[in-house]
Amino acid sequence: MADGGAVPDVGPAFLGVSRSLSGRAWRQRPAEAGLIRSHMQALNLEEPLARALAARGVRADQGADFLQPTLKALFPDPSSFMDMDAAAEAILDALQAQASIHVFADYDVDGASSAALLVRWFRAMGGDLPIYVPDRMTEGYGPSARAFDTLKTSGADLVITVDCGAAANEAVAHAAAIGLKVVVIDHHMMREHPPVCAAVVNPNRPGCNSGQGNLAAAGVVFVLLAALNREARRRGMFADLKEPDIRHWLDLAAMGAICDVTGLTGFNRALTSLGLRRMSEWGNPGLRALLAAAGAEPGPAKSNHAGFILGPRINAGGRIGKSDLGARLLSTDDPAEAAALAQELDALNIARREVERQVTDQATRMVEATGVHADGSAVVVIEGDDWHPGVVGIVAGRLRERWRKPVVVIGVDAVNGIGKGSGRSQPGMNLGRAVQAAWETGVLLAGGGHAMAAGLTVRADDIGRLRDFLNERMAGEQAAADALDVVEIDALIDPGAATRGLFEQFEQLAPFGPANPEPLFALEHVSVRDAVAMNGGHVRCRLVGADGASVKAIAWRCADLPGGQSLLSGQGGLSVVGRLKADDWNGRKGVQFEIEDLADPRMV
Repeated sequence: MADGGAVPDVGPAFLGVSRSLSGRAWRQRPAEAGLIRSHMQALNLEEPLARALAARGVRADQGADFLQPTLKALFPDPSSFMDMDAAAEAILDALQAQASIHVFADYDVDGASSAALLVRWFRAMGGDLPIYVPDRMTEGYGPSARAFDTLKTSGADLVITVDCGAAANEAVAHAAAIGLKVVVIDHHMMREHPPVCAAVVNPNRPGCNSGQGNLAAAGVVFVLLAALNREARRRGMFADLKEPDIRHWLDLAAMGAICDVTGLTGFNRALTSLGLRRMSEWGNPGLRALLAAAGAEPGPAKSNHAGFILGPRINAGGRIGKSDLGARLLSTDDPAEAAALAQELDALNIARREVERQVTDQATRMVEATGVHADGSAVVVIEGDDWHPGVVGIVAGRLRERWRKPVVVIGVDAVNGIGKGSGRSQPGMNLGRAVQAAWETGVLLAGGGHAMAAGLTVRADDIGRLRDFLNERMAGEQAAADALDVVEIDALIDPGAATRGLFEQFEQLAPFGPANPEPLFALEHVSVRDAVAMNGGHVRCRLVGADGASVKAIAWRCADLPGGQSLLSGQGGLSVVGRLKADDWNGRKGVQFEIEDLADPRMV
């Protein structure tokens, strides 16, 4: 949305809630009546589920593919991606020439999954693909001249960058200067002119007509594997070699899609849905070992497995440990190696959580002591000495949820006076664009990102300038963002209707993520019973309706916020919005209501 854009009309308040205890308005997710009827008739759905489908923008002719996505119906032509054919040809030329090929990956889940996909394809072809992942602390993000020098010295002839490289024009130019060929596979926003190299495959590249801009890098790599198989078939390479079945690695594509928080529509939804089905077999030794290290039981995989159990542990290596641990874990076929790597990542994740907790607590106290979170400013910018760069993004996300405005958290190296920061934004406020502008005007040493997230490097002496620049730059977007900060509700139910049957009915819409949000249900005029504060600031309770029917509920990280305090006081007459979650403890097959927001009708 442009600066100073018109404030959107978000419709009438649902249940009369124009301001909840978190400060948000409620509305029913809008859906066109004729489309609801079409889904009911064509798919034999009850009205609430048909409404939810229509509200997610699923057209009448898309309903069947949405509920039962298949690769056959939704797989794009690899050639529709700019440079995809050139990438496949360059890689196979090098493979047939027995050149030394390496993969250069980003250090997050998407990068690790992308690298593992390529490693497994090369292994199936009888080849070896060494992995290079830059160290977050010493090398920073993405390709660099130093990294390419290291790869060239190690004997590399061709480097495939995955989940990075699309904006690394200078580093890729250096690679060319030292005689190193590069193929870039990425999905991030990039400059108008791409790096000059053998191929740059990116659905978000200007001029690419694939229509697959919501893919994570792992999704783009999965399409590349199809292109490699097609080109290898054309060259007759499968006369004496079994063609790799890329469907075996759908679980890795799903990991990238979910953990990179991509829009789960179209082909990307098919990749994720079928990938979770594949993951449910737990055939990947690394994923199986990591699940065991986390103390979780194998069973049907859900988005929760990737996003909250496996993903954070894989990310822990890049955040505070060894950057290549995740890619190695997802690539290995050795159960013993997988178990050792999984234990190491689990231990790093425990350490990461403690570091994150300390920084979150310090940042929260510092900001709330000054009141800048509630002074009407557009952005909160907070810095601290020696805050670990690997957790500042997570902390920014936590604080954005708490204060409902963009937050930038910066860890300053007290020795060299340089701060590395990360920010998370609100819908309607383009933080990446503002950070890019700050870099272009000399406020930052480095910076970039996208609308909802950004990273930056800044001199400690310039943090005040950065704070002023971002607040001035983004002030015009506040009104529109406030209007967009609403809780969208799918259906009004009673506590007694919050059943396993209702949960399973709406599970047909899974997997959930951006562009396909998890259904939200509203409960009206409920009382709170047996409320208990838990470690971590969570609140557990029962929500009881007028007829005495109740549902177990939990609210996360809210004990010190108005909503949590309202629950702990045992108030009655509340309206509550939340999600239904499976409660399978001891095989009970029940549900739990995960509270998103609360409203007291006496205060709205």
